[in-house]
Amino acid sequence: MRFNRTAIFERLGENGRKTITQIIFVVYGVIVVFPMVWLFYTAFKPTHELFASAWSLPVEWKFDNFVEAWTEARIGDFFWNSLFVTISTLLVQLFVGSMASYSLAKYRFRAQGIVYYGFLAGMMFPIFLGIVPLFFLVKSLGLLDSHLGLIVVYAAFGIPFTVFVLTAFFRTIPTEIMEAGVMDGCGHFTLYWRIMLPLAKPGLTTVAIFTFISIWNEYILALVLLSSSHLRTMPLGIAVLQFVQFYEVDFGALFAGLVIVMLPTLLCYVILQEQITKGMTVGAVKG
Repeated sequence: MRFNRTAIFERLGENGRKTITQIIFVVYGVIVVFPMVWLFYTAFKPTHELFASAWSLPVEWKFDNFVEAWTEARIGDFFWNSLFVTISTLLVQLFVGSMASYSLAKYRFRAQGIVYYGFLAGMMFPIFLGIVPLFFLVKSLGLLDSHLGLIVVYAAFGIPFTVFVLTAFFRTIPTEIMEAGVMDGCGHFTLYWRIMLPLAKPGLTTVAIFTFISIWNEYILALVLLSSSHLRTMPLGIAVLQFVQFYEVDFGALFAGLVIVMLPTLLCYVILQEQITKGMTVGAVKG
């Protein structure tokens, strides 16, 4: 007997198809959300409860796990390091990338296509292939084992993505707005800073969110370029905490540290999800 998928969908009808689709999304949502919920309430468990019953709610809610993770495990220091590196990288990347995107989208010059596709080629370059020469380059510049060196590297790897998103976005802004600004006496930088950049806010927000998440969770480059313990970012700190807590058998503090790492990126998605959607779709309205 042949399987006729079309006939089955026709028999189900529109309501049946919607019901099946909703069930699939609900199951997928449970699969995605439950590990985060489990991680959250497990962070409040003492270690002996975790081994006694891994899936149950805590009998004793131990808030000290977060205090231990923040102070004794130095997650607080790693948190501020990551926050400084991430925000600094965002400022550099958005400023340089938005200027490049604006120039590529609104001005005509020789080798414009070469420059644009050169940026796009940067998105295709695997980080792993550049780790060794990147290490020696940063070392020769005197930026090894410093937050400044890490910020420069992060911004350099992130600018191609910024150019890719914002160039398409700037192209959707009518040229008449630029012409009106020029008639009002705006120079090139004033036109960019006072008029075009505020109009590109949805695109900037989208780039900022994805950049924040990628840098906050980045591990390989930080591991290669940072060696001092006081400079470690959150992923490096969690990796060290994982080894330490395995020997000390204090998994509550480990899970508390993981929750601290997860919260900023989760809040970004929850609070700014509308901005993400708007920024990703608005650039596709016009060619």
